[in-house]
Amino acid sequence: MSVVKINALEIPPQAGDEIVKRFTARMTSLADVAGFEGFELLRPTGETETRWFVYTRWSDQASYEAWRDGDGARASHAQSSTEQGDEDGPSESPRKPVSMGATLLEFEVEVSAAASGI
Repeated sequence: MSVVKINALEIPPQAGDEIVKRFTARMTSLADVAGFEGFELLRPTGETETRWFVYTRWSDQASYEAWRDGDGARASHAQSSTEQGDEDGPSESPRKPVSMGATLLEFEVEVSAAASGI
């Protein structure tokens, strides 16, 4: 059964657009990773929860660990810490972190359902 990893990020309210921009820029890097099943960036909408959740789903723990410990994760996180630059290409200037803290939540999927046609 699949495993789910949720990174709970503490993001200042004014930094929401920036975190969306950074994750959008690196989405294609996950598409072809062995065992990767899905990604969602979840913005908080209620008054009691202020953390953003980075939801990833993997076919198994070994696939997640291979990505986490491999070049893919390092490249993805390195991209998020340098400027995007302009049409001439990325800049190597370091960007300030958007997150003020993070907690990794880990789960095994026990029961799952999807809408028909998905």
